[in-house]
Amino acid sequence: MLLEQYYEQPPIHNQVKGGLFALKGQYPGLCKVFSIGRSVLGRELYAVSVGQTKCATLFMGGTHGLEWLTTLMLMRFLDDLLYSIAQNKPLAEIDVKKSMERRGVIILPALNPDGIEIALRGSAGAMSMGDKVQEICDGNYALWQANARGVDINHNFDAGWDILHQMEQEAGITSPAPTRFGGYRHTSEPETRAICGFCKGFQVRQAYAVHSQGEEIYYKYGEHTPSRSRLMAQLLATSSGYKLMTQEGLASHGGFKDWFIDKLHRPAFTIEIGKGKNPLPITDLIPVYNKLQEMLVLALLL
Repeated sequence: MLLEQYYEQPPIHNQVKGGLFALKGQYPGLCKVFSIGRSVLGRELYAVSVGQTKCATLFMGGTHGLEWLTTLMLMRFLDDLLYSIAQNKPLAEIDVKKSMERRGVIILPALNPDGIEIALRGSAGAMSMGDKVQEICDGNYALWQANARGVDINHNFDAGWDILHQMEQEAGITSPAPTRFGGYRHTSEPETRAICGFCKGFQVRQAYAVHSQGEEIYYKYGEHTPSRSRLMAQLLATSSGYKLMTQEGLASHGGFKDWFIDKLHRPAFTIEIGKGKNPLPITDLIPVYNKLQEMLVLALLL
């Protein structure tokens, strides 16, 4: 592992950036680092591609601030994947070098770097918007999942957003908040627009949004759920031991997975890693990753 030291501390933005460019330097012919856009506070949304960039499989983490363990897990997977290809060694007993010859994977470790910084560092992580963020959460950052404007990105996608917005209002969520406020209109946030534009422009063929926690897999959304999605989800569940679940309540619309399925008509999954209370402790990283390594490899090959 090239990035072993990165797995000993939470993933603030500069460390994520440093880790990704370190991998690019170590494996210059195997991966590309690029930005798909910027956050509310101007932080680059860095992604790494391995193999073909168009029609690739997407893994995305760090959508919610407190769920920063997902960022570390995807960086660990990327680290192992590149090493296995470079050394021509199997990963999870699978010949990934040969398997990747006609495939591609894109890993976006953190869609919401501002939210992660706020969850880890409080108002200091919000830079120029520190006072506003502190006002939104009344100085309590223990529940911060949103971006720097207090919008929950995973409630901001154009997939049943109107229904979700009504549900939020009925629940008393009517303005920027640490979690579950989907904005005043769908796709209002730069992070949302960036990932939607990227998925359309690069014709992402399937997507895995990694969240925490619950050890659950979600694969359905409405009438455009591909018929093969259930079998794919069953294979992922068999490998990981996670349960297949159906979303409900305030998690039933407006998410990235929902948008991907509804608008692109391609398979997409939400994977809730680990169990406990967010943020999951950094000591959970290795056991969670070890349990899911095979599933992650299978996911990019399906």
